[in-house]
Amino acid sequence: MRLLKRAFVIMVLGASMLVAKPTIYILATGGTIAGSGDSALSGSYTSGTVTVDKLIAAVPEINEIATIKGEQIAQIGSQAMNDEVWLKLADRVNALLNDGGVDGIVITHGTDTMEESAYFLNLVTKSKKPVVLVGAMRSGTSMSADGPLNIYNAVNVAMDKASAGKGVLVVMNDKIHAAREVTKTATTAVDTFKSPNTGNIGTVNYGIVNYYLQPTRKHTVSSDFSVKGLKELPRVDVIFGHTNQTADFVETAIEKGAKGIVLAGVGNGNPYPSVEEALIKAAAQGIVVVRTSRTGSGSTSVGAEVDDAKYGFVTSDNLNAAKARVLLQLALTKTNEPSKIQKFYKEY
Repeated sequence: MRLLKRAFVIMVLGASMLVAKPTIYILATGGTIAGSGDSALSGSYTSGTVTVDKLIAAVPEINEIATIKGEQIAQIGSQAMNDEVWLKLADRVNALLNDGGVDGIVITHGTDTMEESAYFLNLVTKSKKPVVLVGAMRSGTSMSADGPLNIYNAVNVAMDKASAGKGVLVVMNDKIHAAREVTKTATTAVDTFKSPNTGNIGTVNYGIVNYYLQPTRKHTVSSDFSVKGLKELPRVDVIFGHTNQTADFVETAIEKGAKGIVLAGVGNGNPYPSVEEALIKAAAQGIVVVRTSRTGSGSTSVGAEVDDAKYGFVTSDNLNAAKARVLLQLALTKTNEPSKIQKFYKEY
């Protein structure tokens, strides 16, 4: 009997040792999280100088909880993010997530355009497995750098089974945000990332993950959009509304071949009169015009002060101008019919 008990204990211990840690890929694109400077007390630094292997080495604790693999996709500040990197990143994310041996992906990214990259991937990733974007507001050489803990938290979110099926996520400053909702709200503050219309969907505190909300709009596996085989995305320009505005930028966008124009209008997405006239002409030429607001939150109403039905304009629901542009780029790969594109803004 004693021998049987010992054998049973050995079997249980052996089985527990055979339980594999989750495999998490870290795809690096550069940004402040990979930046370095000459002084711990200076805001001056160079983005993207630290490679993915050094980022991983700086947070050795993640190797205790997961099998970590790293790849360098790009090495740029996110102010330089572009369609070429987006398409490369999307292709690699989809290829990895189709591999049964990969449990989740963490993408290190600069904060300037993180919300756009997250929303783009939210629309074109074809898997329920977690994809988490993470960055930092202070470079790795700065006093009280926030990057290492953000990475540790992001890996924990990517490992967590509750993260599956929630679309692409953004982890910053102990908060978990849905890609559709999150935006950068301050230039340098570590708590810059917020979701103005809905709030963050969860928290992660030293690796402890809790969710409180669920994204409801279509994303990832339910999305109609795919970038498979795409070499470029349609040109879409954003026009920022203000007082005493001229139509020059709208006219230039038309001349330069824009397929779509997003107006970040004043108030409820309203254009200056001369800009409205130029946008009406653009829509008549087959260029898709989307109205959104420069205010930072709230929905842009259909037909409130602008006759959208008459002019063939589209409204962005509560997407900000940057994200309205991302959705329009992908929508234009499907159609240039305003009524169909309006439906996309209601669904995504």
